[in-house]
This record gives sequence, C-alpha cells and structure tokens, in this order.
Amino acid sequence: MRFTIDGRTAFAGTGTGRAGTDAPTVVFVHGAAMDHTVWVLPSRYFARQGYRVLAFDLPGHGRSEGPPLGSVEAMSDWLDAACGVLDVESAAIVGHSMGSLVAYRFAVDHPERCRALGLLGTSVPMPVTSVLLDAAADDDHAAIEMTNAWSHSPRGTLGGNRNPGVWMMAAGERLIERSAPGVLHADLAACNGFDPAAITRTVDVPALVIAGDADRMTPARAGLDVARALPDARIVRLDGCGHAMLNERPNEILDALIGICR
Repeated sequence: MRFTIDGRTAFAGTGTGRAGTDAPTVVFVHGAAMDHTVWVLPSRYFARQGYRVLAFDLPGHGRSEGPPLGSVEAMSDWLDAACGVLDVESAAIVGHSMGSLVAYRFAVDHPERCRALGLLGTSVPMPVTSVLLDAAADDDHAAIEMTNAWSHSPRGTLGGNRNPGVWMMAAGERLIERSAPGVLHADLAACNGFDPAAITRTVDVPALVIAGDADRMTPARAGLDVARALPDARIVRLDGCGHAMLNERPNEILDALIGICR
C-alpha cells in the first residue's frame, strides 16, 4: 500500500491482507539496502491469520521515495510518523539487522506504540568494518559482494535452502543491486554510527532475540548481550545459520515470530 508522509510517497507491504485498523498489528523493518520483500513469508502468514501487516520500505528503499535517512534515530522517528499516518496505535515491532536497531530505538522512544519487540540478527552497537564502508562509499560492487557473502553462513553460500527453488546467494545479491547508489553506504554508516549510550530507558515489553550461530555480521554473542539487557526476552539460537536468516531459515523464523507477535 502507498501512503504519503512528509510530502513523499512511501510504501508498506501488507501481505495482501485486508485487516482494518482495529486488528492486531505487526510492523516489519528491513535491513541495510533491503526492502519489504524480505518479509514475504511472515507477512503473508500473519495477514492470513487476521493481523494487520505493515512491512515498510524505509525512505530511499524499495517503493518509498526520498533519500535514505542518515541515522537509526531518524529512521525510528520516520517509523513513528508512518505509524501515525496509518493509525497504528500499538504493534509488535520486528526488525532484522539495521532494522533491529530501528525497532529497538523505536521501542525506547515510542513505547506507547510498541506492544512486543522482535530483534533478528542484532548487535548493539553494530560496527561495520572500514573496508566495507569505503567500498560502499565508492559504490564499488565489491561492497555488495562482501555484504552478501558475509551475510550467509558457509552452508548458505553453497545453497541448500529447505524451500525448493530458492537460490540464496543470487537472491541476496540482486536485492542489494536494486538499491539506488549511496543507499548501502548510508545504511551501513547509520549502523556504524549507532550510539548505544543514547538508549537511556528500559524496554519493558515482551521481546524475542533470534541469533544465528554462524552469523559473521552480528555474531550470536552480540545478540545474546542484547537479550540480557531486556527484562523479558526469549532467545532463539539457530544452529549453523548466518546473518541472512530470513533466507536461510525462513520457517524457523516464522515459528519464532508467531510466539511473540500474538
């Protein structure tokens, strides 16, 4: 669905659902240089269970207009404004990678709109190596290749998805290639610049942290550290899974989300 915010067109995937504003809502936030399409499976599932689904394209991503936002804080504020435009009173906020930082910050800054929190492939802080940042700043295709390769586990780089017809490495690379010049760098810089000291309040809602044991971008230990800072967190560890967990383990991710989003 398209809507207007700050004079620009924005987009949110709904899983082809038709639930009204009074239905329980699930909000999905994508990672760096991604868009709403990474959430197709959970979006369709929750829409068919009667939930209102909003898988947002952040500004400059997918079908949302505008330049990419320069900080996680700005993304969180944009998300709050988008929820206001769409009459979202309260929702389960689920984010992956960069989106997990946005979801976390949203829960801190706008607790009245957050009834539950899902953090996939998370780390606070979320440092990015200078090699990757520099390549992304130059719009060098090597940045896409590094991001995609490091996001997958050793098993994931070879294929082997349990869902037939999914070529994980090619799908990941093509999705990043679709982003406009500068978007990957802006997103990576926002992750790298995220200051955990800005989080001054406790997130007091049920939370889910999903960590991949073979994650080379946000190691599992980093996700576990985040979970320890949350008073009501459930941890799901995926053996042998990389950072691109929505590609590598879509079914296990959905099973875990069903518990937190209800």
